[in-house]
Amino acid sequence: MGFSQIGVADIDLSAAEAGLLAWLQAGFHGDMGYMAAHGLRRARPAELVPGTVRVITARMDYLPRDAPADWPAVERARLLEPGQAVVSIYARGRDYHKVLRQRLQKLALQLQQAVGPLGHRVFTDSAPVLEVELASRSGIGWRGKHTLTLHREAGSMFFLGEIYVDIPLPLTAPVTAHCGSCDACITACPTAAIVAPYRLDARRCISYLTIEHDGPIPPELRPLMGNRIVGCDDCQLACPWNKYAQPAWLADFDARPALARPSLLALWGWTEDDFLRHTEGSAIRRIGWRRWRRNLAVASGNALHAGLPETDRQALALALQAALQGADELVRTHIEWALAPA
Repeated sequence: MGFSQIGVADIDLSAAEAGLLAWLQAGFHGDMGYMAAHGLRRARPAELVPGTVRVITARMDYLPRDAPADWPAVERARLLEPGQAVVSIYARGRDYHKVLRQRLQKLALQLQQAVGPLGHRVFTDSAPVLEVELASRSGIGWRGKHTLTLHREAGSMFFLGEIYVDIPLPLTAPVTAHCGSCDACITACPTAAIVAPYRLDARRCISYLTIEHDGPIPPELRPLMGNRIVGCDDCQLACPWNKYAQPAWLADFDARPALARPSLLALWGWTEDDFLRHTEGSAIRRIGWRRWRRNLAVASGNALHAGLPETDRQALALALQAALQGADELVRTHIEWALAPA
């Protein structure tokens, strides 16, 4: 069904509660109020789904099947092309929520056929679940210093999913951590969002700013975003373990042509209908047209000040200028910032 690894975790996550509370109390979750609203339910699976005694964890690799062997170098090179628009690798194909949820449900039904009556519920980044903690406890990998799950033979280029079940399946053993003294992910973060090993301030993270955050992007962080318009892969591109990243089993995660190597000018030229058509069934759809335009305006402003060829610079500036009339306040303020002298 496209999964690369399956594990089974116990539900006693009490050791993770103090760290979760400290992260929330520091305000590192930013505008993600749902993180605080559910509080410690994330660390208590049996409170989220009564009757749960085990959690089946699943890994699904998402590196596009046609990714070259030197894909991290290719991706880093694109970040140095200011006229290009960079979408995080995971978001270039089909929405992973849809892919994993359907296949986890099929897996649960197959398990039910094998063992009999089974109370279960499937999740993938869609509920108060400590996914990385559960993955670490069940041998899917270890928590890297960038807070993502790492696997010795797959790096971090994979999605996680869970099935909460009410039968005491045998546990799978955790693996040891192998980050050592490496801090490549920390130093690679463009906005210094990884404030300490294993500690992320989401308010500075480009993935948070471009996807979760609904308001104005702080002006001091805008220049640091470069040409990233949806998400950010920098910590993963820097991680030595990702030389072992595995290509996806499924075609779902192959990049859509419109998102593979788009230019900022081409994407700025989309209408809202174009956006909805090109992002149908994509995880990008959830950010909406307004955030999409806001993000493009920031990247375009960075491009205008980054030495674009004069003809490209003029075309992009004219396109931004033409969009000022009719833009809502959020988008307009970001366009004005983009057009302001450096």
